[in-house]
Amino acid sequence: MKVLIVYYSTYGNTYKMALEVAEGVRMVPGAIPVIRRVPELIPEEIIESREDMKKGRDIQKEVPLVTPEDFREAGAIAFGTPTRFGVVSAQLKNQIDRLTHLWMEGALEGKPAGIFVSTATPHGGQEMTIFSLLPALLHLGMIFVGVPYSVKELFYTRGGGSPYGPGHVAGTDNLREIDPEERAILRAFGKRLAEIGLKLQK
Repeated sequence: MKVLIVYYSTYGNTYKMALEVAEGVRMVPGAIPVIRRVPELIPEEIIESREDMKKGRDIQKEVPLVTPEDFREAGAIAFGTPTRFGVVSAQLKNQIDRLTHLWMEGALEGKPAGIFVSTATPHGGQEMTIFSLLPALLHLGMIFVGVPYSVKELFYTRGGGSPYGPGHVAGTDNLREIDPEERAILRAFGKRLAEIGLKLQK
């Protein structure tokens, strides 16, 4: 079973989170992670004018863009986004807005899905960003998956992560690396998505 990990990342932090979710998926026999990015909407001249944006673009340039078939073939889906003023990024929302034909077919109904998010600060809107995307997943007929408190790192994380989904605090300079607690939550999330996806396929 394929687990689609589809994300948007300006500086590379959400991309690095996607890699950790993929590691969690790999823990489940029979589950295969498929990492895909969504198209950039920021004009190229703006990206070229900033070293941090260029670096973020370059570290993920080999990741293929997501296709409708990626969504269709997935048994479970993880959506990754940075927060943008407390809501989902325009880039990821733009991709979801293009799923109308799959919605009309009911192609995503019954598939487990979850959301992971990166912010600059601890109170930068991680939970609100997840909630801002949740209605779209429910409209598509997907089954929302969070992170239960059996994942003990939720009790003492000093970075990101909540029952609603994994999180990462990247810092105001976007240079803070994923810490051990955040990594554990991301991997537990990927593992749980894969396990639920396999159960629902039987």
